[in-house]
Amino acid sequence: MKQHGYNEVVRDAIAQLKGKPGALLPILHEIQDTIGYIPADAVPVIADELNLSRAEVHGVISFYHYFRQTPPGKHAIQICQAESCKAMGSDQLTAHAKKRLGIDFHETTPDGNFSLEPVYCLGNCACSPAVMIDDEPHGRVTSERINQLIDMAKRGN
Repeated sequence: MKQHGYNEVVRDAIAQLKGKPGALLPILHEIQDTIGYIPADAVPVIADELNLSRAEVHGVISFYHYFRQTPPGKHAIQICQAESCKAMGSDQLTAHAKKRLGIDFHETTPDGNFSLEPVYCLGNCACSPAVMIDDEPHGRVTSERINQLIDMAKRGN
């Protein structure tokens, strides 16, 4: 994911996908998949090119939890919010992680190390509560274990 030169990415995505029916979502996905988030400066460009209002584009971005409006952290932490994980304590785990990191869902720590995201099933229900850190699943995660995982990620392990 590159953090600079995103204007070219936005324009390329629009040029490639503008003609598709319902082009807004594919364009947003292409931008996020390429640079990791939807920059605020992209909203008016997308709106103008698709003949939509800025409010319509922003509404879609903010409605879907998948889309980020800020650059992601170096490490992505996803905590499952599905029923099985909730029954096994993911609400408490989520509250602990938010407090430990000092951020809420869809935010990134000030040092740029961690982003915290909800996920609605990791397919690891037998080992609830489940967490994914940098594409690596972890099961039966406790507050103590998430502290260890965060510390390991900080150290680069």
